[in-house]
Amino acid sequence: MWLLRVPFALLAVVFLILAGCRSEEDTVFMFSYFMGNGETGLHMAWSEDGINWNALNDGNPLLEPAAGRDRLMRDPCIIKGADGRFHMVWTTGWTDRYIGYASSYDLINWTDQVTIPVMMHEPEARNSWAPELFYDEENSEYLIFWATTIPGRHSPIETSPGEDHYNHRMYYTTTVDFETFSETRKFFNPDFSVIDCTILEKDGKFYMFLKNENPIPPEKNIRYTVSDNPSGPWPLNVSEPITGDYWAEGPSALIVGDSVYVYFDRYMEGRYGAVRSADMKNWDDVSDMVSFPRGARHGTAFTVKQSVLENLKRATE
Repeated sequence: MWLLRVPFALLAVVFLILAGCRSEEDTVFMFSYFMGNGETGLHMAWSEDGINWNALNDGNPLLEPAAGRDRLMRDPCIIKGADGRFHMVWTTGWTDRYIGYASSYDLINWTDQVTIPVMMHEPEARNSWAPELFYDEENSEYLIFWATTIPGRHSPIETSPGEDHYNHRMYYTTTVDFETFSETRKFFNPDFSVIDCTILEKDGKFYMFLKNENPIPPEKNIRYTVSDNPSGPWPLNVSEPITGDYWAEGPSALIVGDSVYVYFDRYMEGRYGAVRSADMKNWDDVSDMVSFPRGARHGTAFTVKQSVLENLKRATE
């Protein structure tokens, strides 16, 4: 037999290489999003290159909304937790003082949908919009952060009846198990109305992408700030806009190869856009390169193992 003629040391190397090949599973990119007003539920798409995104389940929802008074599932944010589960939070309604939550091990079977009463202690709070998740490895806890308007609480901005006098700031809570939560605290308090914050870790730094929501003069663009810690403090002097001469919201950042893509909803145009950077300083608009399912709204990009995607495909055939 040829195995008997091969030196044992060489055989050991070969077996280690083969074992490594078997243990490292390829990954793909996923994108959670909503459509319409959020009444249909959770939609998802997948991509191998971060540019071309393909709808799962023929574009139909994979999970119907069941939490909250209005039964909406807007701005669904999904991350893979340290416990091996996928955790999802979302906006349940336009005027709710709580957010939605559910978890899954496979993105197919989900726990019961519940509400987290993030602003119930503030009777004047008008909303709890676009919650996002980030796992803080150093403190072994999850950050949940969202935008809320509390009349008279925040530094004033010039607004209008058309904007319904919203003036948002970011709030947050922490949890280790999604059963008990810390006291709600202010997360990011600039001198402008801010919504849709999302955090990306890269090279030991934490980048928070956000929307300047000021209506007069209209900003409606994506900017960022950088911190050494995901829970802050976050510098209030943010970057210049990284998006172009159009209105953008709902940023989501993803590392693809040597570049970072920031995807966003070009909501006035009914399509998705993106900017890309290799150095986190210079940003190229690649909106005309990316392709998303028609009607996709405010989603979150994340990475999964190839087997998770294949199981999803089989479950929706």
